[in-house]
Amino acid sequence: MTAPIITIYCMVTVMFLMIGGIIGWLAKEHILFNTPQQVFAHPEMFDENGQIIPDEVIAVRFENSYDDYEEDDD
Repeated sequence: MTAPIITIYCMVTVMFLMIGGIIGWLAKEHILFNTPQQVFAHPEMFDENGQIIPDEVIAVRFENSYDDYEEDDD
């Protein structure tokens, strides 16, 4: 009697995990495609009309230098 109950429990658990994953993926896609991109960006990057200000946007990229671990002793 316990084997059918465990089998049904496992099948229901897997079904709920799959349905939850599908609903979560659909919700993410809905939020990303139906909300304005200004919600995800910083407000100081836009002018009064909601357009991106290209002159004031600065991109900075820091690179880690892994060969500086030895200090030079002069």
